Amino acid sequence: MKKKKNNKQRISSGYIFFFAICIFLVAIFTTTAVNSANTPFNILADTIFTPFQNGINKLGSGVYDFTANFTAKKKLIAENEELQAQVDELTIENNELVLQVYELDTLKELYELDNEYSEYEKIGAYVIGKDTGNWFDTFTINKGSADGVSVDMNVIAGSGLVGIVTKVGLHNATVRSIIDDTSSVSAMVLNTSDNFIVSGSLSSMDESGVINFTNLKDTDDEVTEGAAITTSFISDKYLPGLLIGYINEISLDANKLTKSGTITPCVDFEHLQEVLVILDLKEDSEVTEEE
Repeated sequence: MKKKKNNKQRISSGYIFFFAICIFLVAIFTTTAVNSANTPFNILADTIFTPFQNGINKLGSGVYDFTANFTAKKKLIAENEELQAQVDELTIENNELVLQVYELDTLKELYELDNEYSEYEKIGAYVIGKDTGNWFDTFTINKGSADGVSVDMNVIAGSGLVGIVTKVGLHNATVRSIIDDTSSVSAMVLNTSDNFIVSGSLSSMDESGVINFTNLKDTDDEVTEGAAITTSFISDKYLPGLLIGYINEISLDANKLTKSGTITPCVDFEHLQEVLVILDLKEDSEVTEEE
């Protein structure tokens, strides 16, 4: 049994020695072949191993490029998100500045209007509600009886008359503007003092941005387009001299005695935000004048 075991060990050792010799010879052959031109090994290398190596190189380059592009894309996405955040922030700031400029312009108009009608006591109010539609024909303000506001007080904004208070709560009030279909104002031409009636018309506002007037007696043909129109002294609710607007069109009626036409209001009835309520009532001012 021991002899068979020794024989197997010798055979195994012989195989190992044989394979070692073969590997040594292949290494020598390979080295010689690589250093020799146009050898079968070089031809085999050029045919098989070189394209394979080139493919590996291209694959490596592709992987590197993909990784680099992916990293660059992630960086661009991050930069884009940061820039977008800055744009959003600047947009908000710009909108706030535009709003502030608009509010300053509105306050400037109210300040100038307050000075123009300085003989009247006034209180400022914000518009907090309105009827449906584009126009501020009937709307709600944030001042009421607790602030001294009462029914029939005149309301102004922009360059002149807005309307009149029709309903009052403790801290709010309803205003009917002169463009409302139910509105009727006794008016006069500023330069001739001719009296007539100005009527609200939402349909005319929708069509041309104007309201209507009737019963103008202009026998001398002195009233022309562009003439300034104010509230008259004979109005029972409106204080005198409040600017309403300017004549847009004028024509002779069929009776050949009176004229009618349209007026462009001096107030922007599509963008009302703040108004002034005149705390003097017409009846109170008449009593004061009589005294």
